[in-house]
Amino acid sequence: MGEPARHTGSPRRSGSGSRPSARLRAGALSVGCALGLLGVIAAPPALAAPASGSSDTPVNVVISNVQPVAPGPTGQLTITGQVTNTGSGTISHPHAGLELGSHDKPLSTRSDIAALFARTTPTSADGKELTDPAPNQLSDLGPGATAPFSFQVQMADLKLDKSGVYELAVDVQDDNDRVVGIGRTVLPYFADPKDAQPTQVATLWPLTHAPELVAQTTDTDQTPVLRDDTLATDLGPSGRLGQLVTTGAKINSLTWVIDPELLDTVFAMTKPYRVQLAGHGGEPAKADNTKAGTGTAVATAWLAALRAAVAANGSQVVALPYGDPDLASIAHNGSGLVGLDTVTGKARTAGKVTVEGRLSTDVTDNVAWPYQGVLDQPTAATAKQLGGTTVLVNSSSMPESLAYTPNAARPIGNGQTGVVADSTVAALFQGDLNSPLSQAEAQRRFLAETLAVTLQQPSVPRTMLVMPPRDLTVGSAQALADSLAAAQAGKWTTPATLDAVTAAAADSRATTSVPAADTYPGDLRATELSTKDLATVAQMQQDVDRLVRILTLPQRVSSPFSAAMLRSLSTEWRTQQKAGQDFRTNVTAYLAQLTTAVAIAPKSSVVTLAGDSGLLQVSVKNDLTQTVLNLELRLTSSQPNRLNVSQPGSIVLGAGQSASLRFTARAKGNGVVPMTAQLWTVGPDAQPYGPEVQFKVDVTHVPSGVWWVVGAGVLLVLLAGLRIYLKRKKGLVAAGDPDAPLAVGEGEDDAPPAEQP
Repeated sequence: MGEPARHTGSPRRSGSGSRPSARLRAGALSVGCALGLLGVIAAPPALAAPASGSSDTPVNVVISNVQPVAPGPTGQLTITGQVTNTGSGTISHPHAGLELGSHDKPLSTRSDIAALFARTTPTSADGKELTDPAPNQLSDLGPGATAPFSFQVQMADLKLDKSGVYELAVDVQDDNDRVVGIGRTVLPYFADPKDAQPTQVATLWPLTHAPELVAQTTDTDQTPVLRDDTLATDLGPSGRLGQLVTTGAKINSLTWVIDPELLDTVFAMTKPYRVQLAGHGGEPAKADNTKAGTGTAVATAWLAALRAAVAANGSQVVALPYGDPDLASIAHNGSGLVGLDTVTGKARTAGKVTVEGRLSTDVTDNVAWPYQGVLDQPTAATAKQLGGTTVLVNSSSMPESLAYTPNAARPIGNGQTGVVADSTVAALFQGDLNSPLSQAEAQRRFLAETLAVTLQQPSVPRTMLVMPPRDLTVGSAQALADSLAAAQAGKWTTPATLDAVTAAAADSRATTSVPAADTYPGDLRATELSTKDLATVAQMQQDVDRLVRILTLPQRVSSPFSAAMLRSLSTEWRTQQKAGQDFRTNVTAYLAQLTTAVAIAPKSSVVTLAGDSGLLQVSVKNDLTQTVLNLELRLTSSQPNRLNVSQPGSIVLGAGQSASLRFTARAKGNGVVPMTAQLWTVGPDAQPYGPEVQFKVDVTHVPSGVWWVVGAGVLLVLLAGLRIYLKRKKGLVAAGDPDAPLAVGEGEDDAPPAEQP
């Protein structure tokens, strides 16, 4: 891996043993080593594109290829690359020389490897130029000029001291023997497989995709509908998911980590399906707002290829909870939201059933994978609620203070096992390694890190977990596959499944404490689903529960919306926040159309009732494509002493039908009385359904005789009140209910007075 150097001292002569700034940098390097031992080393900067040189070291040196990548004691080693003059002046009579690090000794620790890639200036640690092979004499380098270099050397001639990771550097010197550029990489050397027990390496191979299947289906034949057709491209032979299956099928003991929702969507695509037209999300699916999907053939082929791949080479299949819900978002922002537990409670069972059914294979369904493997206590608790007794963790969340890398699995409390992935190795494949150079650089660093782990305790078998990102790209997947193959060919690693690594004995000195919630990185919190987002999903569940109670075919709504709600919580929305918001908006809008399809028809604001009795009519419509039942319409008077109405009316409405319900009304006086019409579900936990409708009844022409009846009733009430008042004055009413009727004999003058408070 090459990077430009900045020379801060006097010109370095070939074969010189020190540099003026070496002592000043020693302290910084020791700090870097200590940080490395604590597990906080960042991703290697050498994986980035080479930067331009400074005025002192204007030549950019790139080591593009080292073959073989894992050499043994014999054979020829070839190193190739190029140099580029990024300065403004011509460099006369330059030459490129090969260096093997200080004292030709291997790097002692993983921290030394990290420090190597962090160096940007020539130091004594780079060693001296080898005389065999001889330096490459280059032509003059004008501004912007590039020249190749190539070295061939017999491994036996390098006289490497022992197995280990060696620095390999190429420097460029001008005609004054001044170093004007340097590039560095690593040379993993495993002299004899008997030198150490190989490390068991489990590798996750994620198959996830942002949700595409929506809740809508066509009314006529229930044809599935996707929000767009981009998945068809991804599933193709050259698409991301297509290439992941092709590449993964060649790797032994691979652990496939699959979002069951993706398999459901692909299975739906194996038959005719429709795709929403832009701008029509949230609408019922019809011929004029959807188009035919194009991915049936590629979906069928991809699913067949995946079935074959997971059944071969000792693979393990992990089914994530359905929809791959964002555990950290739910843990941090979903507390107390009614209905959210109902949504997520279905995820584990649905995930296992889906993967087993679509792939016809046994699956592991107790694995939780928080976003990027970052874990805190609330996230671990949420994982346990979803059945996650095995939790995949990035070591950045559980850093070590040991001088070696412990086994991956360890208990973390609450009946859970954390399987900790090395953060340095994970970082190698985070980006899109879409060039041969970036893939080669990642491979060399991977080989160096895994060999260093193996040699830390050579007599003790070790375990590691490799955790690439969920959105693993084609180039990064190929680099990872090549790295695994090279390390296995070098015989310092052996492939293993996640189950095998999880079952390995835990190191008693390894970190087991899960960090508190306040340690969760702020930049990751900013990408979480918000409380508002989660509340939207929780409300969906309540609305669906209310809707299915009145349907004769509830599964036609409950199944697609249960899946849609889990898709709304997908971890994939972390990096596609607007798409996630649009998805939830579309689900909410479509659900609102269904729930409001059964409603009270609009009514005149004032209804006239001529006389003291009559019938009030209220219409209810059903615009759904199935019959509704378990509903009643309640009509309530705001002044029942003036206007009473009859009991609620039960409702059964066929698809697309409307009906008018009649209520008997009895009036006791003229005037306007406000009324409320409200649909209710039927049952012990009856709930209002839909919005209430308010109107007014104007009572006219009530016969005058009615007023005598009303007046007499009022007078009787007043007289009864006066009698009670007088008895209280005399202290003759006993303590208790003052409105209770009097028994025979009560109220005599000689009755004992009530006890005063």
